[in-house]
Amino acid sequence: MNNLISTPADFAQKNQANHLAELIRFLQIPSISTQPDHAADVAAAADWLAKAMRDAGIENVRVIETNRHPLLYGDWLHAGPDAPTVLIYGHYDVQPVDPLDLWESDPFEPVVRDDYLYARGASDDKGQVYVHIKAVEAYLKVNGRLPVNVKFIIEGEEESGGESLSAFIPANKELLAADIALVSDTGILAPDQPAIVYGLRGMCYMLMDVTGPARDLHSGSFGGGIDNPINALSHIIARLKDENGHVLIPGFYDRVRPLSSDERELLSQLPRDENKWLAEAGAPQLWGESEFTLTERIGARPTLDVNGIIGGYTGPGGKTVLPAKAHAKISMRLVPDQDPQEIAALFQKYVQEIAPPTVKVEISVMHTAPASVTDYSIPAMKAAAAAYEQVFGKRPVYMREGGSIPVVGEFQTYLGLETVLMGFGLPGDRIHSPNERFYVPNFYKGIQTSIRFLEEYAEQM
Repeated sequence: MNNLISTPADFAQKNQANHLAELIRFLQIPSISTQPDHAADVAAAADWLAKAMRDAGIENVRVIETNRHPLLYGDWLHAGPDAPTVLIYGHYDVQPVDPLDLWESDPFEPVVRDDYLYARGASDDKGQVYVHIKAVEAYLKVNGRLPVNVKFIIEGEEESGGESLSAFIPANKELLAADIALVSDTGILAPDQPAIVYGLRGMCYMLMDVTGPARDLHSGSFGGGIDNPINALSHIIARLKDENGHVLIPGFYDRVRPLSSDERELLSQLPRDENKWLAEAGAPQLWGESEFTLTERIGARPTLDVNGIIGGYTGPGGKTVLPAKAHAKISMRLVPDQDPQEIAALFQKYVQEIAPPTVKVEISVMHTAPASVTDYSIPAMKAAAAAYEQVFGKRPVYMREGGSIPVVGEFQTYLGLETVLMGFGLPGDRIHSPNERFYVPNFYKGIQTSIRFLEEYAEQM
């Protein structure tokens, strides 16, 4: 080893250009898990990442075939039986790129502009999962060993439901056994303000199909005598929540865990600039439950949103049709202790009660995931806070994230693991949108933070 490189942190610093070049090659693979014509690309991304893991010194690397897209497993377990084990999770699949014409550069030809790396998957989640592989590599190249045992489980279906990993976890408890899980699929508040996410909302995703006449009808001949499924669907949707954001489904809030005064005080410490946040969203003004702060509304309160409405004629020009069917996709973000299955049942019961008899309504549960909250006083959370402060020069704040990472709840349920959500994305990374990006200095700082986390966690246990 070069005598100028004496620590893993030095190694990571000296190899920044190599790490970025590797990430760019990873991002060039269009591993879109939701689109069947990209199945070969998803497999290619798994193979590429498996080689990168082996090259980093990770052992027992396996590409595990499933009914859909491969899982990746690897480990390094030589720190000793008294050392803790960290299970590191991430995903190598990415969202679709549509609408392509809104991208300023090819989503799979990564380019760096003004310290941002633009590409699909740059922040969610290829860049962030690669942080930990490079951190482990730095330890093994310099010291020949890690201060803790590590296991990796990386999936290729996070953006398309995660069914394969959901089945794998309960069937492989011994393989995945650990003391803590580490996930980087979240963000921080600003380049100079790290944040630890200690809570994630759950999900209940529904599909509502409304059927009226047996076929599309002429709106002049039948309008006024036959109920229009789109009109009926609109009336149903209008009765799901009020104009201030309160969900009207009976029983929806019955199990919502109230925010304690201590937690509200903790969340109030987030230095959130509401005007900047609103500008990033591009909306004219804030909205929602007035009895809660913006931070509480977007991370610690349940929601109901219509994600899509399908039906009728949407082509150019006009067509005076009374459609036979209409559809809506509706997501409900849930908080502890709401049960997704119970919420799905309450939704179905209420919709059937308010649906007019002039149409037939069918409801399907497309996806569910429980909410999760991690105790921010456990050793691993303290280790993450110390690591952030050492690298970013500022203590992290604690926050709840409004999105869902289903695997966190599954780790809790099947493996008994708490999860440290140690992310490095920024609010403006445009994940799931055109021009997704990752702040390159955060990629480098992420590797340094991961290095320090492993050391700090070993010392605290």
